[in-house]
Amino acid sequence: MNKLKWVLVAVAIVLVASAGGFVVWASDASQPMPEALAALQSDAQVAVETRQWIVFRPVLTAPTTGLIFYPGGKVDARAYAPAAHAIAARGYLVVIEPMPLNLAIFGVEKASDVMAAFPSIKRWAIGGHSLGGSMAASYVHRHPQAIQGLVLWASYPADSDSLASSSLMVISIYGTRDGQLDKLEKSGALLPTGTVLVQIEGGNHGQFGWYGLQPGDGQATISRAAQQEQVVQATVQLLKEIQAR
Repeated sequence: MNKLKWVLVAVAIVLVASAGGFVVWASDASQPMPEALAALQSDAQVAVETRQWIVFRPVLTAPTTGLIFYPGGKVDARAYAPAAHAIAARGYLVVIEPMPLNLAIFGVEKASDVMAAFPSIKRWAIGGHSLGGSMAASYVHRHPQAIQGLVLWASYPADSDSLASSSLMVISIYGTRDGQLDKLEKSGALLPTGTVLVQIEGGNHGQFGWYGLQPGDGQATISRAAQQEQVVQATVQLLKEIQAR
């Protein structure tokens, strides 16, 4: 009995150590570049709040359409501030949702809290980068009536979250130099028939945010700023179509 006790203690120690190692690994997120930190400042067009969420609110208009954004895996949520700021400047509320342990898989349902907190927004899109986009698709799969549009940045739904039969408005944006290009191109069967595909020539995976190099990524042949401009333009186009409905 005493031997069994020590075995159980040893197993418990291994589990705790493993869990601690995972937390340390997940907490080591890619940090935002200076351009991202600068975009967290309010200006004449966009008011920025950084409390529970990172909120970008248009100053000159009262938005009725909003975008909830889930960050990529192990990426600091602030790294997506430049794109969010630019989208808000076009007249849309944008809310970046920081994730537990920097992994959206632990916060799939967080969009519900965001929508409840902004009752003036009548139409919502949800989106994300990489793992964040997959978890945004998972939220849509679970709550098909709550969301009007899905924005995928270098991302795709999991097989278990297929949206092929959905009437949802979806845009999938990806770069031709993405290290996961094969997976992205094969994911079309999981998306609705009317999905808009936007291919950014020379763009890669990491340049969807402002956080430096992405492990295993391809080498971009366009600048981060140029890629971001195309990402923002395509995302805004979907938001315009949602608002027009």
